[in-house]
Order: sequence, then structure tokens, then C-alpha cells
Amino acid sequence: MTSILQANRRGAVLSLCLNRPERKNALSRQLVLDLGRALREAGADPEIRVVTITGNGGAFCAGADLEAIRGVPAEELPSRIGEFHELILGITEMDQPVVASIDGPAVGFGADLCLACDLRIMSDRAYLEESFTKIGLMPDGGGTFFLPQMVGARAFELIALGRRLDAQRSLALGLTSQVVPADDLTTATAELATRLSEVAPLALAEVKRALRESRRAGLSAALAHEAAGQARLLCTKDFQEGVSAFLEKRPPLFSGQ
Repeated sequence: MTSILQANRRGAVLSLCLNRPERKNALSRQLVLDLGRALREAGADPEIRVVTITGNGGAFCAGADLEAIRGVPAEELPSRIGEFHELILGITEMDQPVVASIDGPAVGFGADLCLACDLRIMSDRAYLEESFTKIGLMPDGGGTFFLPQMVGARAFELIALGRRLDAQRSLALGLTSQVVPADDLTTATAELATRLSEVAPLALAEVKRALRESRRAGLSAALAHEAAGQARLLCTKDFQEGVSAFLEKRPPLFSGQ
């Protein structure tokens, strides 16, 4: 059976690849748990100096697997959201730099996963999209924290309207540091990771730790607000309608209930 999370280590660089291409690497619960475990193990391994995260099959991540999450009982929602939050905290809390290598869509929580990383490199066919409101939800991966830091007042527009940001627009807004042809993404990511792995690791750890401490209270508060709000929204009729419309490929009819 093929693993839904592929890990490949070359020297000091660990590459993690989301491997559900038939679902555009949407995050099932098992994939969330596997990725969280891999991040924790990498963070505890001093021989790993850089971690990269990418997706298989021409997509980074289509967000949470909506078909799986729609049936979760209300009393389990806080803990399930907490499992997603562990991914964000795993990236931000580990000392090693984490690079998002983005090809194709990075949507919903997939976009937040990218924004949590220390660096982002995009193919010319990649895009970011905070698509939550289109299905009656709100960001729940730190999007309400990361986007205002990166784009300022534009954050509300991007989240509220679910704006799709192609690679060049993402570059112009400072959401990515590099855009390369899709065929060159793997090589360019490896080159960037190698350069990072050659930087003094203790210095990089201190830099990341200092940046983390400067924003710790803000991220913790944002995640707490997102968890509470998302748990409420996941119980609404609008969310059920949003998912049904998405799966049926039709415009949603939201009722405000």
C-alpha cells in the first residue's frame, strides 16, 4: 500500500510529500496525524537541518478533506481542529527552517500550511487561495494571523472574497520569494534547501526562535479564535450547503443559518 505521506532524506534535508494525488492531496485525518508526527520527529533530530513540504501530482494541498470532515460529531470538532493546529505549531515551533514547495493549488488549510512555513517557492502554475468563506467557514490554520502580517489591510479582502492569487501576484505581495517553471520546481527547491542546510544551524535556530518569540502571543490568540469560530461554523446549515454545492459543482445558496 502506497503511503499517503512520503518522506525522503538526502543528507541534512528531509523532504515530506503529501501523497493523495487523486484528492489533490486533501488532508484526511490520517494524513494530518502522519504529517504532524513527521514534523515532531524532524524537529527532534539535530542532524536534519532543513525540511521541505510539497505535494504529489501537480497539486500542493486542496485543504481539509471535506467529505471526511462533514460527518464529524460536534463534540469532536475542537479536538479535530487541534490536530490541524498541531501542524501549524509543529512548523513554527521547530528550530529548523521549513520550505513550502508549491505546485498547483494550495487552497484553504493548504494555503495556511504554506503561510506557516519559513519560505515559499512556487511554480508558475501554482496559486494560493483562502477559500473558506466559499463553503461557509473561516481560516483555521493561522490565516487570520499570517496574512495580516504579510499583506496588511489586504488580508480581509483576500479572506472574505476568497481571492485566488497566482504565482506572480503572490510574488508581488511578498507571499513567496521565488517563482520558477513547473518543470524546475523540484530542482530549485533542492537548491534552496541545500543553501539553507549550509548555513550555521545554531544561528538559524536562534533567528527562527527570536522571530517566533516576537509573535508567539499573536499566533496563539489567532489559533484560539479560529478554533472557536470554526467549531461553531462547522455546525451550521451554511457549511452543509457549502460542501454540498462544492461537491455538486454548483453555486451555494447560503441562508445565514
